[in-house]
Amino acid sequence: MTGVDETHDPSRRSFVSSANGHSDFPIQNLPFGVFSDAAAQPRGGVAIGDRIVDLRAAAARGLFPGEAARAAQAASGPALNPLLALGAPARHALRRRLVELLTSGSAEQGELEPHLCPADACTIHMPAQVGDYTDFFAGIHHAVNAGKQLRPDNPLLPNYKYVPIGYHGRASSIRPSGAPVRRPHGQRKPPNADVPVFEPSRRLDYELELGIWIGPGNALGESIAISEAAGHIAGYCLLNDWSARDIQAWEYQPLGPFLAKNFATTISPWIVTPEALAPFRLPQSLRPQGDPAPLPYLWDERDQREGALDVELEILLLTPAMQERGLPPHRVAASNGRYLYWTVAQLIAHHSSGGCNLVAGDLFGSGTISSPTPESFGSLLEATAGGRTPLDLPSGETRGFLEDGDEVIMRAHARRDGFTPIGFGECRGRVMPARSV
Repeated sequence: MTGVDETHDPSRRSFVSSANGHSDFPIQNLPFGVFSDAAAQPRGGVAIGDRIVDLRAAAARGLFPGEAARAAQAASGPALNPLLALGAPARHALRRRLVELLTSGSAEQGELEPHLCPADACTIHMPAQVGDYTDFFAGIHHAVNAGKQLRPDNPLLPNYKYVPIGYHGRASSIRPSGAPVRRPHGQRKPPNADVPVFEPSRRLDYELELGIWIGPGNALGESIAISEAAGHIAGYCLLNDWSARDIQAWEYQPLGPFLAKNFATTISPWIVTPEALAPFRLPQSLRPQGDPAPLPYLWDERDQREGALDVELEILLLTPAMQERGLPPHRVAASNGRYLYWTVAQLIAHHSSGGCNLVAGDLFGSGTISSPTPESFGSLLEATAGGRTPLDLPSGETRGFLEDGDEVIMRAHARRDGFTPIGFGECRGRVMPARSV
């Protein structure tokens, strides 16, 4: 498999004992993020078990040579944009050196250990400054399910299978896991009303997506070839594209989402690198018979062989009543990244094809990733048929859409026989009541 090397060896163990068997952050993962503690301001770190490697301190100690030192230095500030801009060679050099340092029996264990910070004593921040955010619509099962509620006989518009559909979202309202989500106000038009009203959304929803961090960019007026697009991917995260469905239904024509989406987006704060995910790449699913082939600028044989990701995704819901009764979060859906209709490389190639300049730290959303069956629908809009068939919860409650106090938890894990499973960490957000206006 392309990109699989000694850093993926499942027999490798770390002297950080919590990393061995850790569900998200074993030594085979090593995602990048930004953290702070009582001792210092936000700076770059790497998750390993229940610890965080302080890259700034480890670099100052001289533990990184050559390209790894350049990458560690780029990750020493309060945002990882400089590291993302360096691209794969420097990032991979840092990964290899971190694996050497963290492996059981490492000669530098004594030098590195003072720079391992307990994660539960740290605050985790946004990993990079997001200049631009684009949300795509690449999950075909979600597109069909949502379309059926509007156009039962023709759920997909004719362009869907030719062009990766997306829209420019709001970067300023992206927050890391754990940040509260305020129920938004907006115009909504009740079915039997003649005119719209301005009030809090009553149909608040989640959307299960993968986030894609952009690494090296391109100059304005130039494009990124599909064959080169993978080199512009810096990493992945989980992304909850919170959606106010009633506001969306009234405002989305003719230009698309606006206030229904711009109030909040939640991400998991660790950047899981393409290197860590190398063992979990898959061929892109064959298009159904009769579907058009992608246009030449969106077609690359290598991308079709290994452009999909085998990442298991799940959504859990925790209501205030469940919490009061000591009930655990209830899993409401499970899906997989393999169900995207377009590869990430195709999204990048299309986004830049008109000359748009991508910049290190830009963020893409994949679009809601639903699988073919109802228990795998990535939004309540699908799972409850627009609220008409609410979900039953273990507490005896039902949910058509989210209520105040509900907490949505998203998780992701990549698993494959012969390799150590890795995870993304949680993408979590609790719904807060709307402010009075």
